[in-house]
Amino acid sequence: MGNQQLSPQNAANAPLKKDIVRTRVEPVLFNTFNTVFMIFLVIVTLYPFLNTIAVSFNAGNDTIRGGIYLLPREWTLQNYKAVFASGTIYDAFWITVARTVLSTVLNIFLTTMLAYTLSRREYAFRKPITLVFVLTMYFNAGLIPGYFLIKDLNLLNSFWVYILPSMVSAFNLIVIRTYIGTLPESLVESARIDGAGDFKIFMQIIFPLCKPVLATIALFVAVGAWNTWFDAFLYTSSTQKLSTLQYELMKLLSSSMNSNSNPNVAAGAGMTQDSAAAMVTPLSIRAAVTVVASVPILVVYPFLQKYFVVGLNVGSVKE
Repeated sequence: MGNQQLSPQNAANAPLKKDIVRTRVEPVLFNTFNTVFMIFLVIVTLYPFLNTIAVSFNAGNDTIRGGIYLLPREWTLQNYKAVFASGTIYDAFWITVARTVLSTVLNIFLTTMLAYTLSRREYAFRKPITLVFVLTMYFNAGLIPGYFLIKDLNLLNSFWVYILPSMVSAFNLIVIRTYIGTLPESLVESARIDGAGDFKIFMQIIFPLCKPVLATIALFVAVGAWNTWFDAFLYTSSTQKLSTLQYELMKLLSSSMNSNSNPNVAAGAGMTQDSAAAMVTPLSIRAAVTVVASVPILVVYPFLQKYFVVGLNVGSVKE
């Protein structure tokens, strides 16, 4: 009476019920959880940017009240008019575009060429040179010696101060060299048998095959060149025609924070209601500056996304 044994029919149905749960119920639960989680992740990722856009189109004096989420409460273009009011920002934009394009092209080409050289086993000095580059990732001379180096090279107040110091990146070198090491050695050997030299092998075989990782590195380099402003502050601040977009936006934000440090006082000191509503504040200027600085990269990214995803997975799957 104490131990009940399953009948032959129930014993045969037990594995069948487990199979039904595994093949029908578990996929539904996983897909439901995965969908809910991904929707939550998209909301968490997009909300800050959508909120920034909403603040950038909202009246500055109204923004300080708070409560702006996905849509502006009082629509205005005053924030963007304040950003583009200075004529210097247009020249700075083209300087930044030229800097980004040249830095990306030269960095990719020269770093890949160096990575190919250091990936060749027959090159006797590849390990010492690689070690020197790796050391630069952990140690640097510092800001003041770096400034004096740029000065001794006669690069102060020169456009090339944006290009020459960034032509080779140690981190990018390691990544590209690792990727080249995964390419079949037989490709190089076959090309050598056909009489191809190192430069021809690099240009016609290695460089085209590195397209996924190069697209990833190119995006990193381009974003870095587009967003940086500190080198313009250090090396070209006395030459307005060499000012970059990010540096001009930084100056605009800084001046806005100084002049509108207390917008409530300004709004109550003899200003009309329309003037107070149109007044920009540090928060609204910061939102407009963020959008202006981000849009060009957001426009370029979809064209590189396919290669970017492949490049990030380089080395994650071994055959």
